Amino acid sequence: MSEFSVRKFYDELADDYHLMFRDWDASMAYQAEVLGGLVRTSLGTGPHTVLDCSCGIGTQAIGLALAGHQVVGSDLSPVAAARAAAEASVRGRRVPTVAADMRQLPFREASFDVVVCADNSLPHLLSAQDIRAALLDMRRVLRDDGLLLITVRAYDETRRTRPTATPPQVSETPDGQVITFQLWQWHEDGERYDLEHFQLTPAENTWRVRVRRSTYWALTSVQLTDFVTEAGFTDITWHSPAADGYYQPVLTCRG
Repeated sequence: MSEFSVRKFYDELADDYHLMFRDWDASMAYQAEVLGGLVRTSLGTGPHTVLDCSCGIGTQAIGLALAGHQVVGSDLSPVAAARAAAEASVRGRRVPTVAADMRQLPFREASFDVVVCADNSLPHLLSAQDIRAALLDMRRVLRDDGLLLITVRAYDETRRTRPTATPPQVSETPDGQVITFQLWQWHEDGERYDLEHFQLTPAENTWRVRVRRSTYWALTSVQLTDFVTEAGFTDITWHSPAADGYYQPVLTCRG
């Protein structure tokens, strides 16, 4: 992973990230309901101590905190992490956050009941060595028999079809509509792709265009399962969007 490029991507996106949602608060609640249900099934009602190690601006972390869990957030982007803490405070919850690389988490061993790595964050790591390092550190900070939740894009199908763009998403703001879409350029290996993230915002009868760039590794379910198994996790289960209603496939496993 090019740390600078990923951090730059999310530093620049942090102020506008919520514009990708039709209703960000509703999305927080919906995601917390699904992810929280998986936590309850595995660990009981709680509340539980949760680390969101790719918290971004707080979509999952804030939702889980509002549901009663004790949540800490970390993210490679200090700008995003700071916004997550501030947005939680506005909603009456305390979510401490820190800028940190998921390969070197600044927490003691066995600190959390649950570790969350959502929103297709793990595939920013572009080598097997980096994936292994991140998973091993997630396991280190997870208590014995704790729960890891990872959400990623549905890359099994994506690797077959190799799309070059995503459909536009439209959100309403007081200033008008905001349009978000992505262009994908696949590498020769057929597994990694460069992403251009476009946001069009209204500006005096025209559009202001923002473009951010990053790279992902389109990990298949078999590849990710193998990495998680190698890191020592057990009870590995995939939850499909059709089954649990979440917007991405979810992998759960026990430490």
